[in-house]
Amino acid sequence: MQLAGQADPTRRDVVAGGIAAAGVTALPAAALTTPAFANTPQGAEVMSTITTKDGVEMFYKDWGPKTAQPLVFHHGWPLSSDDWDAQLLYFLAQGYRVVAHDRRGHGRSSQVFDGHDMDHYAADIAAVVEHLDLRNAVHIGHSTGGGEALHYTARHGQKAGRVAKLVLIGAVPPIMVKTPANPGGLPVEVFDGFRAALAANRSQFYLDVASGPFYGYNRPGAEVSQGIIQNWWRQGMIGGAKAHYDGIKAFSETDFTEDLRIVEVPTLVMHGDDDQIVPIADSALLSAKLLKKATLKVYKSLPHGMCTTHAEVINQDLLAFIKG
Repeated sequence: MQLAGQADPTRRDVVAGGIAAAGVTALPAAALTTPAFANTPQGAEVMSTITTKDGVEMFYKDWGPKTAQPLVFHHGWPLSSDDWDAQLLYFLAQGYRVVAHDRRGHGRSSQVFDGHDMDHYAADIAAVVEHLDLRNAVHIGHSTGGGEALHYTARHGQKAGRVAKLVLIGAVPPIMVKTPANPGGLPVEVFDGFRAALAANRSQFYLDVASGPFYGYNRPGAEVSQGIIQNWWRQGMIGGAKAHYDGIKAFSETDFTEDLRIVEVPTLVMHGDDDQIVPIADSALLSAKLLKKATLKVYKSLPHGMCTTHAEVINQDLLAFIKG
């Protein structure tokens, strides 16, 4: 991305321009100059992981004032909490407490052999939420993370009174795969192809996804960012192949219909109408009909990865919903 400005921009100008271009409100100067542990008592241990009941070490980020309303971000497959950078910085600057975790087998969490299903995903985030004692939280999930956020809200958070609102962005519910009850879904052979490509050459598969349909970079006239492509690949390759392989079944074959019916909190459903990964007709349009308190927002021509490519648009709409 080329930044407009002086002929000889300083490094500070370039950084500031990059933040503005990403739709991130500038952080207070103190946030950039104060050492991260300046207010930590000497000798205190700062933890960024917890261990679940079945022995999985879960990595998480917890930034911002502990007294502020928490926003909990659930990332997509096969990524990590780093995929929310543009949102975490933006909402941190707005005064919120932002929390994001790496799903089991993804990012910096344990690369365990089993438990790569929505029930475990939801239980894992429940453990993080309870550890941090998050209340009145807004849970925001993208893609697979949308299914996770929904399943957590329906099965754990709502009953415990911890969830204030829910946001589903390019999310996989109600169910992606084609079944007799879901004739508009994608044939299972599509997901079999994902598994075969992952097993044959995971690194190349991830480059192909990121440089093509995920961000709409395969569309005529698309402005391709190599940095975004490489960051997607980096996040994917940090995670475990077994978790990602099993995760394809979790995001494609889990039926979230009952979860959608159970959820009673206000829910914002955001989806690009050019989403090539999770087609809108069999996802957001159906989910919005099943939810009790849904607001549907459709983005013309935006891709699956719109939280990154159009962060300035998504962040503002998220803020309006959270405040509303």
